[in-house]
Amino acid sequence: MQWEDKQTYLEAGSPSHFRFDETLVFLKRSDQEILHLVKGRTVFKALRVEEEAVVFSVTEEDGKLYIQFLNGKFDKAIKDFVADYVTKWFDLERDVEPFYQLAQQDPYLNDLVKTYSGLRVVGIPDLFEAFVWAIAGQQINLKFAYTLKRRFVERFGEKLDWEGETYWIFPQPAVIADVNIEIVRDLQFSSRKAEYVLDIAKKLRDGTLSLQELEEKSYPELKKALRSIRGIGAWTADYVLMKCFQMPNAFPIADAGIHQALKQQLGWKPTVDEIAELARDWAGWEAYATIFLWRSLYE
Repeated sequence: MQWEDKQTYLEAGSPSHFRFDETLVFLKRSDQEILHLVKGRTVFKALRVEEEAVVFSVTEEDGKLYIQFLNGKFDKAIKDFVADYVTKWFDLERDVEPFYQLAQQDPYLNDLVKTYSGLRVVGIPDLFEAFVWAIAGQQINLKFAYTLKRRFVERFGEKLDWEGETYWIFPQPAVIADVNIEIVRDLQFSSRKAEYVLDIAKKLRDGTLSLQELEEKSYPELKKALRSIRGIGAWTADYVLMKCFQMPNAFPIADAGIHQALKQQLGWKPTVDEIAELARDWAGWEAYATIFLWRSLYE
């Protein structure tokens, strides 16, 4: 993805099979979300980049994407960081043409890719955020998962007020690592979930868990490494692989949303084995099949 620096903003051509409006649908799916703000066809977000708190917006017009820096002038390193973040956030560098060719021949995906064409995996580039979100969402509904995330960010995150709006930045692992578990439990995290989050925060702070080292592993190696972490089962591992590591073959097959979406299509609820069988044709693109199935559940 080539972003062109225009001093106060960055510009890049939108890739094929990408619809910004579909991204916005996903970003607006909960009124409990506080890590970004959507106004019209523009999304606003704050990030901490080294010593700087950066507020920026992303929008699309006439086939071009724009990143606007709102709270100051920043050097090339910071601009590059934000551009890389947005590219990963919206999975903009992926050539999804092979997926569309596959999906158009698939009885379960064909109508979905026509209806929601341009949908991409909206990722979570920050590894700690991805872990916390996945752990918070274990065995609860989406609404309560968003409530837990909001409480967590409001309690431990960084608040930034800018031009009448409040922005929140997800906390760094070092902020959480030595927190008393009861403080996390007071947010209505279960004891186990609180333990898992604190353990991972310690590992990330101490460097025994590193995004850079994990990125070098293959999908089977990486999934095995994630599952060796306390509290990370198959579903959580695949969710993190899909959302943070951008692995298109990650497949949280036990996900309730996948089962519900397929039930709507099939007229009956398939078993995990039956889903594995029909997903054989999705090989290499299971994550993209998943997001289209999820998308069919909310309008």
